[in-house]
Amino acid sequence: MELGLHTFGDVDATAGGKGHEGARRIRDLLEEIELADQVGLDVFGLGEHHRPDYVISSPAVVLAAAAARTKKIRLTSAVTVLSSDDPVRVFQQFSTLDLISDGRAEIMAGRGSFIESFPLFGYDLEDYDALFSDKLELLLALRDHEEVTWQGTMRPVINGRGVYPRPLQEPLPVWIAVGGTPQSVARAGTLGLPLAVAIIGGDYPRFAPFFNLYRESARRAGHDPATLKTSINVHGFIADTTQAAADQFYGPQAQVMDRIGRERGWGPTSRAHFDQARGPTGNLFVGEPELVAEKIIAAHKVFGMDRFLLQMAIGPMPHAAIMRGIELYGTKVAPIVRKELGVARKELTGSVDGATPAAEKQ
Repeated sequence: MELGLHTFGDVDATAGGKGHEGARRIRDLLEEIELADQVGLDVFGLGEHHRPDYVISSPAVVLAAAAARTKKIRLTSAVTVLSSDDPVRVFQQFSTLDLISDGRAEIMAGRGSFIESFPLFGYDLEDYDALFSDKLELLLALRDHEEVTWQGTMRPVINGRGVYPRPLQEPLPVWIAVGGTPQSVARAGTLGLPLAVAIIGGDYPRFAPFFNLYRESARRAGHDPATLKTSINVHGFIADTTQAAADQFYGPQAQVMDRIGRERGWGPTSRAHFDQARGPTGNLFVGEPELVAEKIIAAHKVFGMDRFLLQMAIGPMPHAAIMRGIELYGTKVAPIVRKELGVARKELTGSVDGATPAAEKQ
């Protein structure tokens, strides 16, 4: 199983010099990705947002900078808001990233958990799902064919045009990221695309039916579910002791969840809610290395996932604490998980495509 990290590049939205604050976060973020590579983690993902509290609006650009400083770690968006972007430009950007990284790029496409990008780029929210369906179809056509003739409903026709550069990987990996919509889960299975499920609330075993739906949808569409990759993406933090991990992570995580909650009508969080969520089946993976490793292994028994992505860099988490957490993740947590699951980290060859034979899966 692949183990990795993802983040949105949180910044202080109240900072007076937004350029300086953004530069600081990008500098720290590149150090975090570089360390993740050095300690042997498999994947690092960056999410796209268009808000003052996040610095990453163009994941491919930051990932390209990271590619120049890393050797093995896979570099993915988490996610690319495909509904409000141009699939041709998305494909070209990630194909270029694939060339720069020597075959380590991936796209994790989603409809977006925030809506700021739609009015920003001139799209109607009433077309939310239609935009994603149309543009995903085009993205997959671009991936599979050098010269494309395509006609949809939400974008101008393409008549026999070549799209370049072509990626090193054939095909360029495209995942579908979902937050809990059954229709999106079923679509990923029907298309035979890898599935990433974000779990940010409740007990994690309640998401198991989504994985059953995904595999059944794939089977009905003629795909072998054993060849399709799955991932869970969660919040969590690792420190030298469980108490330290909880104390360091609670404030920043609560600040972010309360801010989003005010926008969406959620009630405020509390330390009691937080402590409950970091229990054995809770959605937060917080603690000392051995505890987090045990929880990842337990989750694997529920989902049988191929990838686990942890969001530690959230809100105003100190850079030094994140760096220590990454070090513990790679040197302490990962060896326990890999040993228990009976796998060793496979050397990357740039041929991951989301359809790896079951016998070759990590």
